[in-house]
This record gives sequence, structure tokens and C-alpha cells, in this order.
Amino acid sequence: MKPRINLMNDYNYVAHPAILTALADQQGERFTGYGTDGKTDQAKAAILELFQTPGAEVHFIPAGTLTNLITISAFLRPHEAVIAPATGHIFMHETGAIEASGHKVLTAATDDGKLRPDDIISLVAAHTDEHMVKPRMVYISQTTECGSVYTLAELAALRQACNQYKLLLFIDGARLACAATSSSCDFSLPQMAQLADAIYLGGTKDGMLFGEALVICNPLLQDDFRFLIKQRGGLFAKGFLMGIQFLALLEDDLYLKLAAEANARAASLYEGLTQLGYDFEYVTESNLVIPIINNDQLAGLQEQIDFEIWGYPSANAIAIRFVTTWQTTAAEIQTVFELMTR
Repeated sequence: MKPRINLMNDYNYVAHPAILTALADQQGERFTGYGTDGKTDQAKAAILELFQTPGAEVHFIPAGTLTNLITISAFLRPHEAVIAPATGHIFMHETGAIEASGHKVLTAATDDGKLRPDDIISLVAAHTDEHMVKPRMVYISQTTECGSVYTLAELAALRQACNQYKLLLFIDGARLACAATSSSCDFSLPQMAQLADAIYLGGTKDGMLFGEALVICNPLLQDDFRFLIKQRGGLFAKGFLMGIQFLALLEDDLYLKLAAEANARAASLYEGLTQLGYDFEYVTESNLVIPIINNDQLAGLQEQIDFEIWGYPSANAIAIRFVTTWQTTAAEIQTVFELMTR
């Protein structure tokens, strides 16, 4: 029997060798705690240069859910709510963390995981007075949880709607590198940062052990943010570990190279399954592939492949989500084809 294939997520490995080497190279060094060290300062400067946001603040937070929770709860007053697509991570996959912080998540159903200005307008119009929560933020992820990628025009339209209704725009970038290396990408990271009040570059899903780099672009949101990180349990004592990792990830654009490899494997998987006659929930634009199988195939695939069940489009159909990484091999993709040949 062939080894199991792990397509469950894009953090199913320890770390890229360059990351591990960078950490090993610091063995024997001593650092101050909580990200107040020189390596973290260098990494923050590199992030500011990457996004071309000299007036922004950078904060390293260990995990994506924690980054979303801290950011949203910090930026909103108690009566304010956040708008998100119904497939958004903060609504689907964070165990009600945002609601537990006292902020409602207002959702809009979408066909491709992308929020659009009309969705914002509708939700703002539906919340009319002090008897309801007040929409104050728009949350999107780039890529989306469906693997789709916002174009620059789509992002600009969201920013315009946010300006019209005095809303903040927060971009979850857990897979931002995959978006930046997608064939659908027509934007730069500085262009995204210019449109956002806050955005982050994910490391956990792009070769690092852990860590997300939050960039707070809006100076009005920067005060006392470290206090709020600490209060929510996100101020990592060994913060220098994230600084070291991000410096390695940014060197020679490693973050883009790893994401491009993950996207290439997904494209190969998507094209091959298309040739085998499969339909998909969404067109593959990044490292997420969501084919539709029939009920009889499920058990057999689960014996050999780790993946997530995404939904049930019809009585005899199951949408499953494959997630590729820089470690996914061509041989593994070929084995998937063999297992899914009908």
C-alpha cells in the first residue's frame, strides 16, 4: 500500500529547511523577550519595506485565528460588528472566537467566496439604528477560503464602499503569498496595503513553523496594540523565533517561491481531474482544489488521502477540498489521479 497523501491543509509539515537552518544558526544566542530583540526589529523593517508602508506598525502573532481575534476585537467598539462572506474563516472555522469577544459577524452568501460592494451596502442598510449592532469593519481573506483571488479592481471597489459607509477594511493574508503568485494576480502587496486599514502576511501556511505578520496601515488604529495582544494571550515570550523565521522567509523571495510551488501542484491537480471528467465547486486560482465526487467514492479516497469535506451540492455529490503545499509531489498528484479514475 502506498503512503497516505496529506492534502488536508497547507501546514502539515514542520518547516522549510531554510527556516530550520535560520533557527539553528541562532543556537547559543541570547535574546530579549516578547519581540523586543534586534532580529525582530530587522524582520519588521523588512515587512515594512515589502509592503512599502513606512508609517505602519508590524506585529508578529503566532497564529491566524489569534491574529483575527486580536485585530477585530481591538479595532471595534463593543456595539460594532464585522461584515464577512459566509465562507469567511472568522465565521466558518474559528469556533465563534469573534462572537466570543462580543462582536457579531454579519455574513453575505457568495458564489465564489468573494465579498462585493452590494453585499456591504445590503448589510449596512439592514442595520438601521441602536437596536441593532453597527457594521464597522469589512473582513476578507486573500486568497478566499474557496481559493479565489480578489483582483485589484475588486479590492478598490470594496475600499470605495468602505469609505462610503465609514468602515474599516481588514485583509486576512494567511494565504497572501499564494494570492500574490496566482495566475489571477494583478496587484502588488503595496497596492493591497494602500487599500487596507490592516493586512497580514501569513507564515504558518507558507513554510514557517508558525507566525503571521500583521501590518496596521491606519495610524489611528495603532495606539496600545501591544497591550491588546498581551491581553488576548498573543504576545509570544520567544517572539524572536518569529523574527528569525520571517527574515529567512523573505530572503530571496522564498515566501513567493514556496507559494508558487503550491499553486503549481494545485493547477496540475485541477487540470488532471478536469481531464478525468470531474466538476468543481470553484475554479482553481491558488492552492485549493475542490472537486465534486459521488458518495460511493468517499470511503475509498479517505483510506488513502487526507482531505476536508467541503459540502454536499446534491444528494449523491460531495465537494471535497484538496490543499497543496510546496511539499506536495508530482508522484502524489499522480496517485490521486489513479485513485480518482472512474
